[in-house]
Amino acid sequence: MACAATARVVALWCPDWPAIAAAATADLAPTEPVAVLSGNRVTACSATARAEGVRRGLRRREAQGRCPALHVFAADADRDARLFEPVTAAVDAAAPGVEVLRPGLLVLAASGVSRYFGSEEAAAERLVDEVAAVGVECQVGVADELSVAVIAARRGTLVPPGGGAGFLAPLPVAELAAEPALAAPERGDLVGLLRRLGLRTVGDFAALPPVSVASRFGTDAVLAHRSARGEPERPPSPRRLPPDLAVELRPDPPIERVDAAAFAARALAQRLHTQLAAAAVACTRLLVHASTGNGEHLSRTWRCAEPLTPEATADRVRWQLDGWLSGRSESRPTAGIEVLRLEPVEVVTAGALQLGLWGGVGAEDERARRALVRVQGLLGGDAVQVGVLSGGRGPGERVTLLPLGDELVPAADPAAPWPGRLPEPAPSAVLAGRPAVTLEDAAGVAVWVTERGSFSSDPALLRWGRRSWRLRGRAGPWLLDERWWDPAQSRRSARAQVLLDEPKALLLIFVGGQWRVEGVYE
Repeated sequence: MACAATARVVALWCPDWPAIAAAATADLAPTEPVAVLSGNRVTACSATARAEGVRRGLRRREAQGRCPALHVFAADADRDARLFEPVTAAVDAAAPGVEVLRPGLLVLAASGVSRYFGSEEAAAERLVDEVAAVGVECQVGVADELSVAVIAARRGTLVPPGGGAGFLAPLPVAELAAEPALAAPERGDLVGLLRRLGLRTVGDFAALPPVSVASRFGTDAVLAHRSARGEPERPPSPRRLPPDLAVELRPDPPIERVDAAAFAARALAQRLHTQLAAAAVACTRLLVHASTGNGEHLSRTWRCAEPLTPEATADRVRWQLDGWLSGRSESRPTAGIEVLRLEPVEVVTAGALQLGLWGGVGAEDERARRALVRVQGLLGGDAVQVGVLSGGRGPGERVTLLPLGDELVPAADPAAPWPGRLPEPAPSAVLAGRPAVTLEDAAGVAVWVTERGSFSSDPALLRWGRRSWRLRGRAGPWLLDERWWDPAQSRRSARAQVLLDEPKALLLIFVGGQWRVEGVYE
């Protein structure tokens, strides 16, 4: 595939950046094992920790069991961004035009640096040296497309022009979701689906016809397919938009502290998204520019795979101001910031960004997620759980509860056949405790389920604690004889539905000689 030199992209990746930043904050030696946790799960770890068996996704206790000397830190996006600013500044000094995808990963156009340093190989070596000068290790990748360059950086590879598809073809399909800065949140689900379809490598996925992918999958799958095929993408620095969408803040007094920067970031982010909403667009690349009282001008571009929400915009502005004001790089301002300007560099139609019920953009979900993560940090990883559709015959069995942040893997495959499964509709509420009740016939005699799977007599009354209801109707019972071939695990039960003399119906289960309420139909 022919590709113009100007479209080439350089990606610079710092491995295990959250762990590196956490270790630097605690003044730990680079050889110390470090892990960063979110929701009681390891999200990043150092190479030393991996050598001891620590892996992403492990629970804290298991990680510490494998490596007793492990230093554990909580995830902190502000810390990661603040400590990455010196790296960004060092690269920007050698090759202007840097764009930050996330702390630990940045990109720039290859055309300028390759001409300045003589070749792409020489440019890559120079950038590695510049980053090493600030005490950080990195890897560089070069390719025709942004996503291919990022994957190449994770392997320290310079992909020849037109070789993107060939480079990706033998890689596992999971590589398409390995970098969250370039993939939508649902990319992991796509990878799981492709594996189940037997598409194990990127080349297998790329071999599918584009029309078939577009007709059977979502928008993100189409983008992933384009990346897998090595098709051209937009370079990191296209033509800028007119300045009418930009917003500006002149704080009084000038910003000198991080807390003041956070307040300014929130206010300016809301103003920016008001402007964008009025223009029916959403921002995917954002330029943050600051001017100080001594005439200094600082700027940095942030790129996102998904359109920025007001909260995501405020986070990136706060991270950038924190990085400048903390003084960890040579670009620290010598006076307070008197002008703060946000300018959209690249936008998409507003349809790419889901609006909230009251016009917000993902605000309610993001605030709820942060609140739940905070509760989880205070009470433990298992204190906040989310439900996942699972396989089973009863409504309670079809819900798997997992700690927030864990991989959403059900206990049983919901797509598998489940003979004897309760027919639709499902109860509106499932009672975890299964409170005991009594069924009686018209003569007040207890009703049970016989060996043949029928009522011992016609039920007419249900007693639940001190209350009782007349039955207006019933269905069942349905006998369920599970694992009859294994005496140790066999279970015999029966379910029935009863309609009470008020607008309510119950799902009952007869197990161990006792009727219990399993669900409520409202």
